Amino acid sequence: MKKTFKIEVDCANCAAKMEQAVKSLPGVSAATVSFMTQKMVVEAADEGFDALMEQVVRACKKIEPDCEVYL
Repeated sequence: MKKTFKIEVDCANCAAKMEQAVKSLPGVSAATVSFMTQKMVVEAADEGFDALMEQVVRACKKIEPDCEVYL
């Protein structure tokens, strides 16, 4: 499953760090975080996708605590 989410991120460097953090999560096959478009694309298996997205949000908030991911 591949889904696109709106995200509020303050800088391009944080977006790059978030992308690397999300890519390193088990179960994520691909991910991109774009500062310019304020979008995040996550590709993973259909099973457990919602639970995985909770981990994605936690990983992003570790890098930038005030970021928002609209699920």
